[in-house]
Amino acid sequence: MKSQPIDIRHLACERDQRELFENLSIQLAPGDVLQVAGPNGSGKTSLLRILAGLLPAAAGDVCYDGASVFSGTGRDTWRNNRLYIGHAPAVKGALTAEENLSWLCALSQPVSREQIWQALQMVGLRGFEDVPCDHLSAGQQRRVALARLYLEAHPVWILDEPFTAIDRSGVAALEAHVLAHAARGGIVVLTTHHSLEHLAGLRCLDLGQVA
Repeated sequence: MKSQPIDIRHLACERDQRELFENLSIQLAPGDVLQVAGPNGSGKTSLLRILAGLLPAAAGDVCYDGASVFSGTGRDTWRNNRLYIGHAPAVKGALTAEENLSWLCALSQPVSREQIWQALQMVGLRGFEDVPCDHLSAGQQRRVALARLYLEAHPVWILDEPFTAIDRSGVAALEAHVLAHAARGGIVVLTTHHSLEHLAGLRCLDLGQVA
């Protein structure tokens, strides 16, 4: 599914009465991969949460396909077109990997058991479908969350530290999947301490320079 353009206009963020950044403007087109960088406390996670619609902006606007994502029908359209995976895996420990994915996907795009098994295979967790997530390692729990990238057909991915706790093979597979998504006309906005400089076409936004 191809994304529509994203226009971030004069965005500002405040936390605990402290301004993290202001007057942030950037346009993203289908095929863009944007890495949000900056020192600790510069607002990387806050920016992603604003984009995801989980945190209000202090000022400015974000438009998707020409409509604000903060209100009205534009907000509904945005929620149907973006997939947010936060820094925490956000999986329920008492549920199995399959149950977690079934529940998470049911909120937007219900999927079959066979689709879930295939997604778990893609992230290296085939055979762990029936294992409660509190029995999995941190890296395996992260892979359960990332399996959503193989299940939900959202054109915009917003990913906070997606490479955390996964091994080298998992990193390589995720990099390839991100590039494939962009090649299909998707947009990816992510934060990571992992070096992505070798990825062709990568754009970088340093919040330390717009604070």
